[in-house]
Amino acid sequence: MQNEQTRGLLITLSGPSGSGKGTIVKSLLSKRADTVLSVSATTRAPREGEIDGVHYHFIDRETFLRMIEDNAFLEYAEYNGNFYGTPKAPVEAELLAGHNVLLEIEVQGAEKVMDSGAEMVSIFITIPSMQELERRLRGRDTETEETILSRLSIAERELKRAFRYDYVVLNDDVDAAVERIETIIQAENMRYSRMSKTVMEVLEVC
Repeated sequence: MQNEQTRGLLITLSGPSGSGKGTIVKSLLSKRADTVLSVSATTRAPREGEIDGVHYHFIDRETFLRMIEDNAFLEYAEYNGNFYGTPKAPVEAELLAGHNVLLEIEVQGAEKVMDSGAEMVSIFITIPSMQELERRLRGRDTETEETILSRLSIAERELKRAFRYDYVVLNDDVDAAVERIETIIQAENMRYSRMSKTVMEVLEVC
């Protein structure tokens, strides 16, 4: 059996659209060589510039449905006629290699992972205020008024689900938010369940 201390952490990162999840993930990955981002599978066709295995694992619908039957996903959902999901096998391979695996995932998907019983650390990214979230969404200057109002409504519902997460991290500043997440990772690595072998080794030489 693998020493739990060397096994990586499965970390889900969720938060409302506009909370800065993507920016946080990019910064965290650039700072930590021991952490990788999970690549989702989808049945939709690749968009221009997308690379199979980098942006998504692009698979056909028949294969995806077979994987559902084989319980091969940590979570999956269907959006606009296409399936999206997190394959278990590559995640488990990275964890066994000692890498932390980040799932940048919507609240609905994160709750499915929680409900699956997977050993994980769940982090909810929150914003300073709804007013600040609205400012960020409008600052994109890429969405209609209807879309902005819809995202604000969804964000309010998602914030009400934050109680299900292990940790809530405020993103008032990206660097500070990343530092808070790194503190969580350090603390999780010092749990007794991951340090028990070290304690036993000390006792053996007494």
